[in-house]
Amino acid sequence: MPVSPDLFRNALSRLAAGVSVISTAAGAERRGITATAVCSLSATPPKLLVCVNTATGTCKMIEDAGWFAVNLLGEEQLPLAEVFAGRQGLQGNDRFAHGGWSVGAQGGQPLLDGALAALECRVDQVVQSGTHAIFIGIVESTIFAEARPLIYQAGQFHKLPIEVAAAAQ
Repeated sequence: MPVSPDLFRNALSRLAAGVSVISTAAGAERRGITATAVCSLSATPPKLLVCVNTATGTCKMIEDAGWFAVNLLGEEQLPLAEVFAGRQGLQGNDRFAHGGWSVGAQGGQPLLDGALAALECRVDQVVQSGTHAIFIGIVESTIFAEARPLIYQAGQFHKLPIEVAAAAQ
């Protein structure tokens, strides 16, 4: 018998992870969520894997549009992480009133200005598992900026100590 959902969440809350906003667009409509379930899958071809709760409008729009973007957040973007995590009560397009956003050159996806990296991805595969959809995306374009990363651990956002961040650069 598997562990309870509460025990699982408690155990995984100890894993420190980079913070991203997964964004998508279809026409004039945009959706996005804060996420830590993002990882590199392949360098040749360049692919990312993202996990999105199927109960979100973001998940449905990624399925419909066939595109998404992963925007890796820097520590100065902590307020934006809060907005896209739903902590301000905003949904849909209203979340995009925060931060500066550009339109991706390949798939027209929302790319965050000043993100550590913003990667525009075309959906290659979708796997449904439990409460989430696992999207595998082929990276079609990317932009970069210099900043210190935002980290999530134990239910809170964190900034790296200056010494650790300097060594990583």
